[in-house]
Amino acid sequence: MRRYELMLLLRPDLEDDKLQAAVEKVTRAIVNGGGSLSKVSPWGKRRLAYDIGQHREASYFLIHFDIEPGQVREIERGMLISEEILRHMVTVVEDRGSNADLDDDEASDDTSDDTSDDTSDDTSDDASDDDEGDDADADDADEAPDDRAPADD
Repeated sequence: MRRYELMLLLRPDLEDDKLQAAVEKVTRAIVNGGGSLSKVSPWGKRRLAYDIGQHREASYFLIHFDIEPGQVREIERGMLISEEILRHMVTVVEDRGSNADLDDDEASDDTSDDTSDDTSDDTSDDASDDDEGDDADADDADEAPDDRAPADD
């Protein structure tokens, strides 16, 4: 079995009982597929980054579960035909042991990145000094009309 997390975005106009029924339908599909639920977290209504259909916000739910990888497609198929679900995303949650190994690798990479950042900071300081002068000229141009003649004449 593999650990997954599912983010559900449900229609915001659903009443609480219909909202819970839609989440229950998904969780029942997970259990019927041989999976086990770890956690169901309601996140409440949140504004969307972009409109989905006529909706500007959605009710969010995060579901953690364990299931065989072959069963995930069947669960997703059921979510695709549900009118209550605007969007969903299933992701694999990595093992905690492998994250600790990655953290050690990233820590050693961070030190090498810091040295490269130090050299780039020197050049960016010079560039920012030049930009500050340009910004001052642009501010002066906004305050007073440009009396210079066009270069083409």
